[in-house]
Amino acid sequence: MINSLTIQTEPAPLALVNDLMKQAGKAANKSAARHIFAEHTARKADNTIRRKRADLALFESFLQDINIPACDLFDKPQAWRGVTWGIVESFKVWMLQQGYAIASINGRLSTVRTFAKLAAQAGAIDPQESILIASVQGYANKEVKRIDDKRKADGMNTRKGAKKSAAVIIPEDIAQALTTEQPNTPQGRRDALLMCLLLEHGLRVGEIAILTRKNFDLKAGTFTFYRPKVDKTQTHAMPANTRKAAAAYFKHDAPQDGILWRKSCKGTGKLSAQMTSPERALTKRVELLGRHYGIEGLSAHDARHYAATYESKHNTNLRRLMDMFGWNSPAMATRYIESAEIANEGTARVTQGGR
Repeated sequence: MINSLTIQTEPAPLALVNDLMKQAGKAANKSAARHIFAEHTARKADNTIRRKRADLALFESFLQDINIPACDLFDKPQAWRGVTWGIVESFKVWMLQQGYAIASINGRLSTVRTFAKLAAQAGAIDPQESILIASVQGYANKEVKRIDDKRKADGMNTRKGAKKSAAVIIPEDIAQALTTEQPNTPQGRRDALLMCLLLEHGLRVGEIAILTRKNFDLKAGTFTFYRPKVDKTQTHAMPANTRKAAAAYFKHDAPQDGILWRKSCKGTGKLSAQMTSPERALTKRVELLGRHYGIEGLSAHDARHYAATYESKHNTNLRRLMDMFGWNSPAMATRYIESAEIANEGTARVTQGGR
């Protein structure tokens, strides 16, 4: 009888082992490359993910401005093919010229460098190019005043205390969160209505600041408001998000008389007396909400820009756009167009969301 302990098998040839290892390694690399971005973002908080998405949306906008088609930079490593340190350096200079705050420039550069490094690991960017991209540095704190002083001397605006030269890019998922994911508190219900009026209707903050309960007809699903800048009164139909936000705020929180907007009680989610300077207070609130969702320097103007871009992308025609936003140009074309009774009737936001 053969003792099983004495049976020996020949080891596999080393060349075969190495070949199998190489094949397994290549398969593992391909799998890791496909999931490297998802693995990176899975470790991050929701607000951090939103901020990174917004950072890369701005980078895509810059690339498109210089006639480089770009998309999916947040999701697909292969979308980074062709990105070089010179492109990233140009992005830094572009942001400076657009008037972005130094802190915002540094934060966005950090995001681009991080994703470029991950894309290099996935094989989309040459390793040497990745090293050069990592060498593109932001600005030190001690440089901020000198840089901003020079920008002002050259006639460039900076984000703080000046009108912005370019709108902040708001990704659609963040716009959706700003209108539908506010907490169910007095402050959250107020903020939801505010952001709906900005992002879904494109109102100016000065138009929102003077609204009262009497402007709204919840039963009809409309609200009527005055545009001081163009001396025009209009009526908008409310899509589902705006109707829901208005109904909740009116039911629980809105003042019975006077302007709609009440002050926040810091850190509590509650509201107190009506705002005494609503336009200024609402402007600050929009900026704070943007920062909470990862967007620095957000303004009411940016939300109006987003609303117009949304409608344009969804094929709302010129007549409807001009009615919806209260525009009298280009070339005063609207003097030959009969305005709709409901100024935003037929726009994408209303037809898709229902009345």
